[in-house]
Amino acid sequence: MASECSFDVVCKVDLDEVKNALSQAMKEIGQRYDFKGSVSKIELKDDKVLVLTSDDEVKLKAVIDVLQTKLHKRGVSIRSMVYGKIEPAAKGSVRQEVTIQQGILVEKAKGLIKAVKDAKIKVQASIQGDQLRVSGKSRDDLQEVIALFKKDDQGLDLQFTNYRG
Repeated sequence: MASECSFDVVCKVDLDEVKNALSQAMKEIGQRYDFKGSVSKIELKDDKVLVLTSDDEVKLKAVIDVLQTKLHKRGVSIRSMVYGKIEPAAKGSVRQEVTIQQGILVEKAKGLIKAVKDAKIKVQASIQGDQLRVSGKSRDDLQEVIALFKKDDQGLDLQFTNYRG
């Protein structure tokens, strides 16, 4: 087999699905009895940050639970959400920012490349912007790399795209 095989490793979230899950979560929060009279809400800023606001930490946890349920039902990985710390907000309420992780950060990509090198699989892995390209002569080696990344994904929601065999 003289040709080179390759695939890309990406970390992407469908923002339309996030927006759909967000509207479903807000609808449920508006209808649920335990949220009556509450200031609980979820806002999307800059297509990459969700701001969750609620009366107290207990209700904020319930808002997070509703959001995660709706995200899961829409096929959005909960692992692609990075939760900030809970901060006090106006009128005794609390706020938490949730960042939607798009792309693979350079530090994480370097960790994935190191894992491939440590496994001694005969492939080349290179960072290309916010994704990783893995190429090699054997399809079996590429399958081995995919299995390795599924086992040790560095806390990322990885997808494997653009497979060329």
